[in-house]
Amino acid sequence: MSEVRPLRIPQTVIDQIGEHVIAGYPHEACGLLVGKGSLGEVLEFHPTENVAKSARVYTINAKQHLLIERNAEDRGLEVMGVVHSHTHTEAYPSPTDVAQAPDPTWHYMIVTLRRGVPEPRNYRIVGETITETSLTIY
Repeated sequence: MSEVRPLRIPQTVIDQIGEHVIAGYPHEACGLLVGKGSLGEVLEFHPTENVAKSARVYTINAKQHLLIERNAEDRGLEVMGVVHSHTHTEAYPSPTDVAQAPDPTWHYMIVTLRRGVPEPRNYRIVGETITETSLTIY
């Protein structure tokens, strides 16, 4: 089942995500994962602006999203998920996260800063069903 396939992600990408969520504090930071979705292989992280400028919700800049998506497709890759931070709560999808989950094939990585350091967890969200998937960091 694709929902339980681990997400493979390079340590360098995890480091970029951590830097971005720290830089975005006290607001939620966000960005897009690009790679080979069918393989669960992340190759790139693209930071985006949180146009909501909020510590409780995020909204990815639509123009940035479109440009990242087009660039990925031009290179035979795809946007395969979204990353956002939770500044004071655990890395688990909130009701708002579930309601806003646009694509059942996407990975939803949430990074908590609750303990002062970035701690990522990854989920698939299909309808109201949340399934955590493991992160294979290499």
